[in-house]
Amino acid sequence: MPTQKTWQQLSALVSGLIFGVGMAISGMTNTDRVQGFLDLAGAWDPTLAFVMGGGLIVTFIGYKFVLKKPSPLFSDTFHLPTRTDIDKTLLLGAVLFGAGWGLVGYCPGPAIAGLSYAYPTTLLFVATMLIGLFLARIISRRL
Repeated sequence: MPTQKTWQQLSALVSGLIFGVGMAISGMTNTDRVQGFLDLAGAWDPTLAFVMGGGLIVTFIGYKFVLKKPSPLFSDTFHLPTRTDIDKTLLLGAVLFGAGWGLVGYCPGPAIAGLSYAYPTTLLFVATMLIGLFLARIISRRL
């Protein structure tokens, strides 16, 4: 009989696969499309706005139903963020995220989904992203 942890991991895998397929179908693994969305003064591509809008609608409706339940399916409690403060770590992370997204056209989710194409630039981006995550963890522990 599968354990609760097994069900959690399986549901995470299935959710990730659905997300990745959605990113690929919507074209969000195409860096030109993402950079086109960020190019307001040039050949602006509104596709990303529709993808984000669709995601917000689904999330808004989903949260209304899910949070009425006493607990999630594969956990004892809901794990929702509790911090509401805006600190320099959050701001620095947002700036780095935005700069990387604008320069390369990838954020972590679509980049990982984009690995399925095995493009050298995607592989390089994900490798450097993982190195950055590792270095950020080391730096934050020392501070």
